[in-house]
Amino acid sequence: MIYKRLGLGLGLFSIALGLAELFAAKRVTKALDAEGSEGIVKAFGARELLAGAALVAAPAVSTGVWARVAGDALDLLGTGAALRRNPRNGWGWGALGFVLAATALDLFVARGLDKTTGRMLPDKAQKA
Repeated sequence: MIYKRLGLGLGLFSIALGLAELFAAKRVTKALDAEGSEGIVKAFGARELLAGAALVAAPAVSTGVWARVAGDALDLLGTGAALRRNPRNGWGWGALGFVLAATALDLFVARGLDKTTGRMLPDKAQKA
């Protein structure tokens, strides 16, 4: 099933992104001209790790992908705030485009999993 494979891929990507946000928060905030917001970036990284772990554990369950969609909304708010401070920041516009693309993929996968598996929560009796 393509959605399950995409869910697993999103889970692995979330873990990698979460680690990058945790360990390179200073670089991320510098690129976005948002120095002093390292704590927020680290919190977003922790959120990504949790969403990624949920997806790796149960890639056919849409809850983890919907968690990514909610996180994408937070990322869009944060990126928008950084762009409001410096609208000429090319890194900020690149980050905004990246988050928009990730949101579109997350929505595609979440809706696809909802339609094909009909499960928003893991089934204890049957592995995902």
